[in-house]
Amino acid sequence: MIVADLLQVPDLRLSLAWGPPELLERQVTGVTSTDLQDPARYLQPGELVLSGLVWWQPGHPEARALALRFATSLRSAGVAALLAGEGTHGEVPPALVSACEVHGIPLLSVPAGTSFRAVTDRVYLRLWGSLQPAVPEQARRELIELMYQGAPAGVVLDRAVSGLGCGPCSLVSASGRTIASSAGAPEPDPEEVRAALPVPGAEHPHGAAALPVGEGDGNPFDGWYLYPHGRPAGRAAVLHGLAEVLGTLWTRARGEAAERRRAAGRLAALLTESGPGPMHAAALLEALAACGLPAGQPLVLVTARIDGQDAPGAAADALAEALHGAAAGFAVGTKADGGALAVVATDDPAALAAGLREVWPRLQARLPERHLLRAGVGPRADRPAAELAAGLRQARYALDAAAGAAPRTGTVGASGELDSLAALVRGIPAEVAQAFRRRLLEPLVEHDRGTGGALLATLVSFLEHDCSWARTAEALHVHVNTVHYRIRRIEELTARDLARLDDRLDLRAALLCGTP
Repeated sequence: MIVADLLQVPDLRLSLAWGPPELLERQVTGVTSTDLQDPARYLQPGELVLSGLVWWQPGHPEARALALRFATSLRSAGVAALLAGEGTHGEVPPALVSACEVHGIPLLSVPAGTSFRAVTDRVYLRLWGSLQPAVPEQARRELIELMYQGAPAGVVLDRAVSGLGCGPCSLVSASGRTIASSAGAPEPDPEEVRAALPVPGAEHPHGAAALPVGEGDGNPFDGWYLYPHGRPAGRAAVLHGLAEVLGTLWTRARGEAAERRRAAGRLAALLTESGPGPMHAAALLEALAACGLPAGQPLVLVTARIDGQDAPGAAADALAEALHGAAAGFAVGTKADGGALAVVATDDPAALAAGLREVWPRLQARLPERHLLRAGVGPRADRPAAELAAGLRQARYALDAAAGAAPRTGTVGASGELDSLAALVRGIPAEVAQAFRRRLLEPLVEHDRGTGGALLATLVSFLEHDCSWARTAEALHVHVNTVHYRIRRIEELTARDLARLDDRLDLRAALLCGTP
């Protein structure tokens, strides 16, 4: 297959942004999706590179340099061509076209209506031939019949592997969770599976990369993968054909999940409605029953969001993935704001939070660096109709508090861990916290800026040393009389009396409002 072949596939609707005829004759060896600025170490010579251009920053003062850096990385890897998606920015940036021309990299544009999955499938169809012959028609019919009969995933996979002779395989989720395995297959190691998943920037083991079975456009958690154990020689076409057939199994599972999601979405809507009364309580209990949650068992609310991510249902799918390993009974729904809410049947919120944190790094690894996955775990609710709405509010606050403590990493917060003033303050909305800090401390900041003084540092030290004059003086390496003078000035400027507990707490809270 050569690069020019892609322009002849009518349903892909690819167009040539730049590339002379001689460069379009380059042979294609494979395809990799990436949104890294410098993906060279993850690429192989002759590959097509699919990029949604998430790394591109419109209006950046060094836009041309960014484009040249990306193109340089592709040239150093010896790729065959770049396929740039128009979905993120509406067009292929002219600076990128120019950079590809400088480095001699054919550039094809992918319209917003064409999924990267469709492009990848077409490439592998041309590389390995039609998938239909790879899986004999009789075997295909048997597998599809099994799936339509509602056979479990493990039964379908075992029949497929035994009939096609492609070696032991497992079906895995986007987080590396094992969904089903064929007979005799070892339990996959989640970290090895994660490394084999086709995630932008992940290095795939040669001959053992997981193959997409089903995945939603733009949603990094909505998909299954066929994971072959070992490297069955000469079975690449069969494995790709099997992955394509198993897409029916994934579609069936997604349909079942959609039904559960709708029931949980109704529950989420009820929990966010105001003014609970007898009718509201009855509707809430009915919604819980529709979600299949056991009656009379303690429940815990979990809420989640993905900062920077707008793929529909992504937060709900991520939370469902996490809960598969952390809880037995749960229901996950999508909230009106795009976030997710889960009701979990458990009497141990702390253990639930620990279970989520164990799988969280694997889920966060599926997201670009700027997209942060966050969750908050609420308290145990023994009386759902009366306590779940309050539990949701606490879960939201726990999420915000954890985000405030770690603004640049994915986090899981728990309401049971809000046991200090510092933890409590971190959940306050940033705008409110900054306004409070300015109102109380701006006079000290202005004084220090104008005089070169150290009132703010003295206040911090004084409170940290339990308002001890001597220990504050020792820590600041000044005379105790200097501390007395500075504290008096602090009290004058802030209208607070540091001999009073309430005033000390006000100033301590204001200081914490500026602490990440």
